[in-house]
Amino acid sequence: QEEEKWDFVLVSDIHQVGSEKEMKRKKFLDELRKKGFIIKKIEDRKVFYGVRAPKQIFWKYQRLLRKPNSRLQSPSDSQEIPVTTRIRIVNFILQNTVTPDLEKLRDLMKKKVFEAMFPLHEKEEKREFLKEHWARWSEIFCPQPIEKIRCYFGEKVALYFAWLGWYTYLLGFAAAAGLVVFIAGITTFNSSQVSKEICEATTTIMCPLCDQQCPFWLLSDTCTYAKVTHMIDNEGTVLFAMFMAIWATVFLELWKRQRATVVTDWDLYRWDEDEEELAIDLINNLQHEPRQYQHSYFRSTIILLLVLVMIAVMIGIAHALVIYRVIATALFTQSPFEFVREQANMVAMVTGAVLHYITIVIMTKVNRHVALFLCDLEKPRTFSQRENNFTVKIFTFQFFTNFSSLIYVAFFLGRINGHPGNYVRIAGKWRLECHPSGCISDLFIQMAIVMLLKQTISNMMEYLIPWVKCKLCKQQWRPRKRRMMLGEEEEDEDPCKRQWLSNYQLNEVNIFSLFDEFLEMVIQYSFTTIFVAAFPLAPLLAFCNNLLEIRLDAIKMRRLCRRMVPRKANDIGIWLQVLEAIGILAVIGNGLVIAITSDFIPVQVYKYLYSPCLLGNNTDMDCTTGYINHSLSIFRIQDFEPHTKVPKTVPDFVREEIKECRYRDYRNPDDYSYTAQFWHIFAARLAFLILFEHVALCVKLIAAWYVPDVPQWVKNQFLDRQHNDLRKELSMMDFSTDV
Repeated sequence: QEEEKWDFVLVSDIHQVGSEKEMKRKKFLDELRKKGFIIKKIEDRKVFYGVRAPKQIFWKYQRLLRKPNSRLQSPSDSQEIPVTTRIRIVNFILQNTVTPDLEKLRDLMKKKVFEAMFPLHEKEEKREFLKEHWARWSEIFCPQPIEKIRCYFGEKVALYFAWLGWYTYLLGFAAAAGLVVFIAGITTFNSSQVSKEICEATTTIMCPLCDQQCPFWLLSDTCTYAKVTHMIDNEGTVLFAMFMAIWATVFLELWKRQRATVVTDWDLYRWDEDEEELAIDLINNLQHEPRQYQHSYFRSTIILLLVLVMIAVMIGIAHALVIYRVIATALFTQSPFEFVREQANMVAMVTGAVLHYITIVIMTKVNRHVALFLCDLEKPRTFSQRENNFTVKIFTFQFFTNFSSLIYVAFFLGRINGHPGNYVRIAGKWRLECHPSGCISDLFIQMAIVMLLKQTISNMMEYLIPWVKCKLCKQQWRPRKRRMMLGEEEEDEDPCKRQWLSNYQLNEVNIFSLFDEFLEMVIQYSFTTIFVAAFPLAPLLAFCNNLLEIRLDAIKMRRLCRRMVPRKANDIGIWLQVLEAIGILAVIGNGLVIAITSDFIPVQVYKYLYSPCLLGNNTDMDCTTGYINHSLSIFRIQDFEPHTKVPKTVPDFVREEIKECRYRDYRNPDDYSYTAQFWHIFAARLAFLILFEHVALCVKLIAAWYVPDVPQWVKNQFLDRQHNDLRKELSMMDFSTDV
């Protein structure tokens, strides 16, 4: 007997006969029957309804969206329609069927009339192929079967995996370049003159790092951090930042070509989503009137104000994280544990980064609810428009959630803190300062911790939670063995029941399932490009993560989750514009990190304006000799503010013998005003920033022009197809005229 095929399964609790829920369910199913749907009921602990659409629905679809040369006269003439298209059409009709009470399926599910709806994973050749050659860890370095993915999950999912595979492939080149720069920094950090001077500064007394009970300290105490800083803050980093700006552009241009090739093979190059949606609307309801385009300036203003409020909240959270670090540093300096006391700044920085990750996890959930609420206020015309609006809002919120703290550390912390004797404080209490080794090491450590946590804990939870849920659900639904009476024959179980139940026990999917994967990757892309000058290993971490992510997502979709409703698409949608915006932000962000956060510019200014090499007496001397002493200003102890309490006795020092201390800045020792060197460096930073960004943007534009978005053979193939279709039409017109 041939196995019955069902397009969708609806699941409901067993409602009392005559109850309101039971009546609503009956009305909805009656509406489906009026449209010619076949419905099969199976009762267990839940009630399952198998739904199969009539052939004429798919014939109408083919007729309305046929090619110019097709001639389908009746349903019997229709070609076999792909399963993904069947599921998509049936899902649309189910979602838009209206009961006499003017309720849709979405309303009925909110009222618990129906609990779930899903298409079935079927035992077909494509599914088994994906299980063997895609959803396996052993296939981690093998190419993905994109065509098979498309035939089973639809074009939208296939394009996601095609994009992710292409991104990962090109990320390998960026990862290799970042690793070379990092290793080059490691091999040269012992020979760095700047690091040597810091490590040898055993008599350079630095000013206390906080107001209460923080001791004086030696510059040589930061020797290890100075070497780490040199690994990421060197000439190679500047070249790598420029390389990544070009890489981001080339990646997107090559993806556009790859996408054009793929969708041309699928015959979707000039597919129109609005036309298809209108066609299915009319198939579902011939009296349907399309929703008109509309725009409200008042509503847009309200939404803009609410978005600004959310951004202000996220910036406030970033400030709170910085304040936490300041307070934590002060507390850790008084810890009874020697290690915590000595490494107070580092411990505060690490715990602050972990706290930053926790806020990202929490705010991600908040951001989603707020973005959905704002989309409801907008009242978009179509689902795709709603999805685009939601994408822009959620990415904006997530960007500020992930990067507000990093932006603050990179560009503001340590720039507006004043100087000893006149510190800028929050609420008159807390000083805001970077790690003693500089803000770039601070940024490096924060990015490393956040990326590692996101790629370990988040990925583990992303896989383990569905796996555990799936196991628990199967355990809960395990059939109880019934005792057989003497002479009683065992009833044959309906094969549909076993299949429907096994699909029901899998994890639920929704319209955000694929969206979440895209958002996760785009945020990762932001980490990989925007602050790569401070963390050259970001592409390597992303590359390793993506190799696992592809198979992780494949296993989830294929084994742990219900079948996703396939969606037709010929590109990755508004995500492409988001990625292009990130490319521009990457140029600005890396330019600012090199110009403002790193010591690259001050070192270069010193080499060419103030170094001993300018005297020309000793050609063997390193031109950065004396830089550290040159970059530290002098502060007289007597000028401390009255409420600053410095310990009277500190290790290795006698308090009364210390008359002055040093701090990182360019100020005169007399009145603490800025020196001429400060303004030289300020001008050099500004000039470098303008030059770097203009050169990088020009190179990006040249790369975008040089690499065509669409391969010429794709354009020629489409041109030939149009030419042949027109010739065929004209030939048929001449034939009918002759007859």
